[in-house]
Amino acid sequence: MSIQMGVPQQQVLYQADSQSIQNLKSIRSHLHNICRQHTNQYVRIETIDGQVVTGRIVNCERGFLHLAVPRHGGNRAFYNPYDEMILTLVLYELLVITLLYT
Repeated sequence: MSIQMGVPQQQVLYQADSQSIQNLKSIRSHLHNICRQHTNQYVRIETIDGQVVTGRIVNCERGFLHLAVPRHGGNRAFYNPYDEMILTLVLYELLVITLLYT
């Protein structure tokens, strides 16, 4: 790291290419529209890392999906009549969204 006049020089370690950025924005927009259309419906989601989550879509905004998932035991610090907790997922990390009919 070189220092000029007491300020460290910044080095870019990674920069996404414009095509990758456009692809991610397109995917995010598409998933956002799908999730908004299915608010309050139950879905099963698989992430690109293989995690599978089942819950109810609560909201979708600014690139994030808010999913109400069942709370499994534990102490509750506040009253929650739905016995759910909110899980926040990043839209572009989702691989499969399956609509569940309940």
